[in-house]
Amino acid sequence: MRIAVVGAGFGGLSAAKVLRQSGFDVTVYEKATDVGGVWSRSRRYPGLQTQNDKGTYRLSDLRMPRHYPQWLTGEQVQRYLESYVELFGLGPTLRLATEVVSAELVDGGTGWRIGSRPAGSDEPPTWERYDHLTVANGIFSDPNIPAFPGRDEFVAAGGRVLATGDLHDLATVRDRHVVVVGHGKSSCDVAVPVSDVAARTHLVARELLWKMPRKLGPVNYKYLLLTRMGEALFRYVTLRGVERFLHGPGDRVRQAMLRSVGAAATRQLKLRELGLVPHGTFSDIARSTVSLATEGFSDRVAEGRITVHRDTVVEELLLDGGRPAARLRDGTVLPADLVICGTGFRQHVPFLDPALHARLQDGSGNFLLHRQILPIDVPHLTFAGYNSSFFSPLSAEMAAVWIAAYLRGGVDLPPAAQMREQVGARLAWMQERTAGHHARGTNIIPFSMHNIDEVLDELGLNVGPLTRARQWLLPVDPAAYRRVTPRMIRRTAASAAGRGAAATTVPADDAPAGRSS
Repeated sequence: MRIAVVGAGFGGLSAAKVLRQSGFDVTVYEKATDVGGVWSRSRRYPGLQTQNDKGTYRLSDLRMPRHYPQWLTGEQVQRYLESYVELFGLGPTLRLATEVVSAELVDGGTGWRIGSRPAGSDEPPTWERYDHLTVANGIFSDPNIPAFPGRDEFVAAGGRVLATGDLHDLATVRDRHVVVVGHGKSSCDVAVPVSDVAARTHLVARELLWKMPRKLGPVNYKYLLLTRMGEALFRYVTLRGVERFLHGPGDRVRQAMLRSVGAAATRQLKLRELGLVPHGTFSDIARSTVSLATEGFSDRVAEGRITVHRDTVVEELLLDGGRPAARLRDGTVLPADLVICGTGFRQHVPFLDPALHARLQDGSGNFLLHRQILPIDVPHLTFAGYNSSFFSPLSAEMAAVWIAAYLRGGVDLPPAAQMREQVGARLAWMQERTAGHHARGTNIIPFSMHNIDEVLDELGLNVGPLTRARQWLLPVDPAAYRRVTPRMIRRTAASAAGRGAAATTVPADDAPAGRSS
């Protein structure tokens, strides 16, 4: 079976590795000139760092290098993925600097025609035939920049509007007036280094988000939120075990824990003194992507190097005395040589035609994916990495295991009607829980381990109860999942042989797990 994978971030590379080990012929298309996805050289902005510590932000069978710091730079993550390609011999599968411009179902839905060309060119596409398509283009790949009124005149006068991922050099902002839009991770991350060189830095936030410092006093935040206990503090769609107690008889204890963490974060980040306490309660941290507080952000605000305009938006871009400027909803006019937008992303698959794309979504544009992986109404298609979580690398890798098991005939799926009902119920719950901040159904934060459990339980390949018990109090260690792929290959060997799958070499359970590059 020939499989095309689109995207070479964590989702695409882990899919390529697992699928190759499972006996499939894999080709990976990547528009950038390097691997990495959001960590690619082409998308790294000044100040980019991981939210996870290096022990939890990794794939199961390759540790981060020991000399790396606890919180990784974008460059270090990209180098890690390059070492992953080297370790597992994925180089021959990669077609870098190659853009997929079209993917078409062919032969009555029995396969795909993939049209690709060199990235940035206008050449006619080259077409190839594949039996299956795995989409790993990333849910954070297409910036959603607001349609600011007055933008054309603003740009004509020398103003610039950029996504955070399009800012690569601080020389661009030196001695300039900069307006950063948004209060999410990328906006705050980029505002700090920008404020060190810009003439003035303003940050405009429609809504302030709750943030977690890297440490609450002496306690690393990984012990608070990167555990099953931290996940259980927020109500899941179904409750089991200890969660029933926490959201039942023990609810006062749960609420007290959240209040104490929120109070400590507020005090440590000086939110009250700076006028940056978000509306609502700290438990609202689970409404959208939980964000780690950017180191130095509060200090820059206190020093006046970053001015935060909260609970407002950029109403229009204009010229003020002939100079580029931005007018806020309250009438404030800010000088703005550059407007840098950390305003989210559009989740879509640009190389599918609109009719086919519509079959993937409901009327509100949410992806209808069983286990965040399998479209119910489009054949020979799967998604990797459409489950944004605290442990995105591990979540994507376990999705890849599910895909390989499915293609080898090792998944017993419910009837299509039942899958539609389950997906619809989950989307309705996500919509209500996050007040619409669920990234078209792809954001599963903070329920990362619940998602991994559901994927692996369906395969009968979850880690044991002792491992899961340790994860209640200790940060999740992806190395605990390094044997899942070889176990899947052995378990599906008979069904794969029956389907005519290629012979495979099962990787040793511990061969790569201890390696540190």
